[in-house]
Amino acid sequence: MQLEGNRGDNRFEPLNQILERQLDADYDLGASMALAVDGEIVLDVWGGWADEARAKPWEADTVTNVWSTTKTMTAISALLLMERGTLDPDATVASYWPEFAQNGKEDIRVRHILSHTSGVSAWAQPVTTADILDDEGATTRLAAQAPWWEPGTASGYHALNQGHLVGEVIKRIDGRGLKQFFAEDVAGPLDADFTIGSPPENHHRISNVTPPPPLPLPPDLDPESVMFKTFNGPLPDAEIAHTASWRAATIGAANGHGNARSVAKIQAVISNGGSSHGVQLLSPETIDRIFMEQSNGVDQVLMMPVRFGLGYDLAAAANAVGITSGKKCYWGGWGGSLILNDLDNRITFTYMMNRMQAGLVGNETSIALIAALNEIVASH
Repeated sequence: MQLEGNRGDNRFEPLNQILERQLDADYDLGASMALAVDGEIVLDVWGGWADEARAKPWEADTVTNVWSTTKTMTAISALLLMERGTLDPDATVASYWPEFAQNGKEDIRVRHILSHTSGVSAWAQPVTTADILDDEGATTRLAAQAPWWEPGTASGYHALNQGHLVGEVIKRIDGRGLKQFFAEDVAGPLDADFTIGSPPENHHRISNVTPPPPLPLPPDLDPESVMFKTFNGPLPDAEIAHTASWRAATIGAANGHGNARSVAKIQAVISNGGSSHGVQLLSPETIDRIFMEQSNGVDQVLMMPVRFGLGYDLAAAANAVGITSGKKCYWGGWGGSLILNDLDNRITFTYMMNRMQAGLVGNETSIALIAALNEIVASH
């Protein structure tokens, strides 16, 4: 299937060919891919279908729910307040959000919630999906509960609640909620078509995600384990992303809507010394804070090796998608979407798609694309 858009120069052609093959093989239904170099988009392609019926092609302005790629947008929002000097990652969460000190959480630091090491990786039972769509009620619940492990000692992926935790700190500092702060101070200045949640006027161009197979959770998983409690605190079906209530909520860990171009436009701030498309958002000194390692080991929820800095996973000897060396930070979304910031080469690479595959980090396409990108960078 021929991709539309700007294919970039010849050195990037292997990336285009991989995505075309995956669309032809029907592994991907509809997808977009972008690459920014020195803060400018140099590759911007899309193809396939926006719906399972194959009645509506993926267009230049098609957006989709990108799940945990949203976390990188919440991270940039927090970094912006660090840049302004109003957020200290070493300060306690409770110094900004006093109610959070309940139940033994008074010493949890902001860096712990940014790096999935806070001990509060989901909502304690009883909780329903409706509860987490209530922005105020959801944060009140998190403030009241106890941590599930000693904060700072290990990571446990904050799958759905990280945006509530970081977003509430942002709200207490700035006065605006995460959705508004991000729209006005990040996406707006960068003219990027990415929203946390999605306003009704954008719904007509959303490509609904195709749900993946069920998560392969061990059948004998201990109900007291961090993994069990996280994935049941709660675990909505992916089709929740099709609903107006999901799009109206502020799920800063999971309900961002965009495409590869918009994600690359924003995240290029990280790979290009703080600026993208001529807009300076952060300083190199603030970006360096991402790379202050907070944890390095097998995550208690993902059960795979991760090396978390502030808001991102960092390049390590072993990870799920093949990002193994250099000054790089990345993350992705449930089903396979991926964003990589390579600061050594001033590159941001993004891949967003609508058909979700098994697993939480990476899929066959994103892993192949990263391997090809590694080769391209090594040969130039």
